[in-house]
Amino acid sequence: MSTVQDFGAVGDGITDDTEAIQHAIDDGNGHLEFPRGEYRISKTLSVDMEKRSRTSIGGAGGTAKIVMHGPGPAIFLQATHAKTADPAGFRPEEWQHERMPTVDGIEIEGRHPEADGIKIVGVMQPTLTRVLIRQVRTAVRITDRARNVVINGCHFYHNTGVGIHLDKLNLHQTIIADSHISYCRRGGIRIEDSEIRNLQITGNDIEYNNYRNFQKEFPGPEAEAETTAEIYVDVVNGTVREGTISSNTIQAKYSSGGSNIRFIGNGPEGDHRAGMWTISGNLIGSQKNNIHLTGVRGVIISGNYIYSGHHRNLLVEKSRNIVVGTNTFGHNPDYKDKELATGIRFEDSDNCVLNGLLIQDAQAGKHTVAKAVPIEREALIELVRCRRVNVTGCQILDGVPTGLLLDNCEDTLVSGSSIIDQREVPLMKTGVESRGAGKGNMLVQTRISGAIDSATSGSGIAHMDGNLID
Repeated sequence: MSTVQDFGAVGDGITDDTEAIQHAIDDGNGHLEFPRGEYRISKTLSVDMEKRSRTSIGGAGGTAKIVMHGPGPAIFLQATHAKTADPAGFRPEEWQHERMPTVDGIEIEGRHPEADGIKIVGVMQPTLTRVLIRQVRTAVRITDRARNVVINGCHFYHNTGVGIHLDKLNLHQTIIADSHISYCRRGGIRIEDSEIRNLQITGNDIEYNNYRNFQKEFPGPEAEAETTAEIYVDVVNGTVREGTISSNTIQAKYSSGGSNIRFIGNGPEGDHRAGMWTISGNLIGSQKNNIHLTGVRGVIISGNYIYSGHHRNLLVEKSRNIVVGTNTFGHNPDYKDKELATGIRFEDSDNCVLNGLLIQDAQAGKHTVAKAVPIEREALIELVRCRRVNVTGCQILDGVPTGLLLDNCEDTLVSGSSIIDQREVPLMKTGVESRGAGKGNMLVQTRISGAIDSATSGSGIAHMDGNLID
């Protein structure tokens, strides 16, 4: 083991230790330790794996801090991996010199407006553990190409850019786990213009990643114009498939155009460039649209508690093969009478299933949170220009003004569900409304109760045996 102090670094927070630390990286024995201290640097510390060979960086169990006073990343991990993760695609020198650089137990703090945390390019098996990065632009940026990335037990906090940015990247086999990613202005985990496969996001606390916490540093409406999310996936260019978002807490404060989870899968060559994802076992809430999917194919949303969406708890547009099952859509009872009217909306989507949902509206039938934008909703579940959707085994409770709306839908089956207004003073006018030129829609073995005007209205839906209407 080498220490940076062996090569002349002082760690007093005043001396510029850049050259001494770079000397330690270049000429040390590969395992580089930062003893307790505050190490001021003014340029990027470059770890060139091809030249330097296997390298690890440690911060004495979190007692050491690197303070970046210049622009660019504090640490740059670079290598030459250019193929897939197939064992047959590796050159011997990659295993000999370039595999698994690690950064562990260290803090990076930015003191320059263009300072970043860690940049990774062309690396096989980069591993970040117990790393704290704060007050930079982007905490971790991975670009160009990487394979088998592990980010575990880290803290990315209060950064003006992104927590983890997968940008213009070809990436397979990645795990982001057990980390705290919060108060980053442009998003918690953000994917743009990339080819991504096999991405697991699990066991994290990802919250408050939007512009609201930076209004002093970035004033004006242009700061609000950029849409963001705790997990933001934009593949207008590229494709993102084969992923899991599980067992996370994903929360926010409302922001204009914001989401907790946002997938944009429609590009110039057509839709469905994102898909084959599962979203399960998460707590998701308190954004404009908690989950917002556009142009995706093959997403399963199950086992989540999704609550207090200002506009919609779930909004799906131009998508196919979406399964939404065994979730609860509701409120946070800690806020008592400060409720947000919940809702689900599907537009221009085909071959979807809503199964085993419990969705309950605000008892007042409207937002009761101060300064919340008034709702513009026609039903608790809205299906608009959709085809081949099954709504099965759901409880749709206390909807306003309608429980379930079918607007110009085809071949929709509503079965085995309860659409009930259970309030002492009912507010639901209609249980099921069918609108427009719908056809092939069926209502089977469904209980509708408490509607003020009528249980069902409109044409284009056939009432089959077994419905219970009162």
